Amino acid sequence: MKFTQELIILLKARYPIIYINTTEENRVEYLIRKTIKTNLNRSIYTWDFIEGYTNNPNNPNFGKRNPLQALELVEKLTSETPAIFILKDFNHFLKDVSILRKLKNLLRILKLQPKTIIILSSEIIIPSELQDFITILDFKLPSKEEIESELIRLTQSLNLSISAQLLENLSRASQGLSMERIRRVLSKIITLHKTVDNKSISIILEEKQEIIKQTQILEYWPVTENIENIGGMPYLKNWLKQRAMSFSQKATNYGLPTPRGLLLVGIQGTGKSLTSKIIASYWQLPLLKLDVGKIFGGVVGESEARLRKMITTAEVLAPCILWIDEIDKVFSKNQSSGDSGTSNRVLATFISWLSEKKSSVFVVATANDISLLPLEIIRKGRFDEIFFLDLPTKLEREEIFKIHLKYFRPETYFNYNLKKLSEKSQGFSGAEIKQSIIDSMYLAFSEEREFTNEDIYNSLKDTIPLAYLNESKIKELQNWALSGRIRLAS
Repeated sequence: MKFTQELIILLKARYPIIYINTTEENRVEYLIRKTIKTNLNRSIYTWDFIEGYTNNPNNPNFGKRNPLQALELVEKLTSETPAIFILKDFNHFLKDVSILRKLKNLLRILKLQPKTIIILSSEIIIPSELQDFITILDFKLPSKEEIESELIRLTQSLNLSISAQLLENLSRASQGLSMERIRRVLSKIITLHKTVDNKSISIILEEKQEIIKQTQILEYWPVTENIENIGGMPYLKNWLKQRAMSFSQKATNYGLPTPRGLLLVGIQGTGKSLTSKIIASYWQLPLLKLDVGKIFGGVVGESEARLRKMITTAEVLAPCILWIDEIDKVFSKNQSSGDSGTSNRVLATFISWLSEKKSSVFVVATANDISLLPLEIIRKGRFDEIFFLDLPTKLEREEIFKIHLKYFRPETYFNYNLKKLSEKSQGFSGAEIKQSIIDSMYLAFSEEREFTNEDIYNSLKDTIPLAYLNESKIKELQNWALSGRIRLAS
């Protein structure tokens, strides 16, 4: 149900006190006035602590710096005067005993007369004594359609012409921003570039970073990686390419459900974290990294509240990628129960959200050991797919060497013997291959010469890969993956 429809129902049903949680005061007030003018015949009185009632013709600034007096206006108006009283930031006074008592005394009048108190606030603070009498009404950030309309209006007012595709990209990037922020960031774009084009999207994403920083739980990760930076993994690449346009309006019109998420399981150094970054880059979505350690707090209920705040922020910024690195270390079924059940409660909240979320938040979780994860996380419905990232094959190692050498020596990478390097790196992960090249570069640099194939061979010879250090565990993981219970990336 739309905000305006729900507001009309509550007003007609004579709900005494409506609490609207929003940071967009001006937009809410505009919609309330527009709704009342169209559907109901009521006077509107707006109050704030500094200026009092600004639209009371009989007594300007009535209730200035006096919240108790602000409530007295409800009694002063005759019962024949239908009215709405918009009180801004009034939640800060609700704990005052005189305000609390006055509101309780006014309840009888509010129920019998066509009068309603509307509290506007950016946070929800309601004393337990008033919880039965106050109704919370959600005011969501502007929808994609509202953003499109506003962008069209703003660009037309500036005599700028933008394509339908650019409009969709800008609208999608702006989701999660208030209308005021969208107007500000568009002004910034015009100031910097004198026009609106595809470069504008990066500026919008920078604006979103400010929202992310305020959570202190999520971190915005700028991504520049290309999907071709992944060596091998053709099945995983194909899966990602098939879903590259899944967040577009065209996909919605086709009836496609939004992808839910991906669980990447595999040996350390096989590219799980890199894949998370590449998904965001390839799909052109902002990447948010969740620092799970910061969710857990010492106060009872604090951890669950922080998780809900993280979920709310991610949904506000949707469509986006939410990256949870090494989820098996946080939600382990072998985890100690000495935290009074906090981990279990956080896990239950997280799993419930994974199953029921309707927002376009694509969750990418990585795990080194899937056997540590509770079955509730890995069962169908939580993620769209679970992929196993194994140690690279001979051909994949050759491709990985080519990617890294091309990065370090773009002009001469073809001089290196990729085939022989691949043969000598049996059992090496992608991360270990990269490190072997870096080690050979350090050696050659110290001797003031260019690094050679022989330097890399020696580096590989001196390195003991993880596959040899923990051979039995890795073999067990590989056998489990080959049993058919998980999808292979290669």
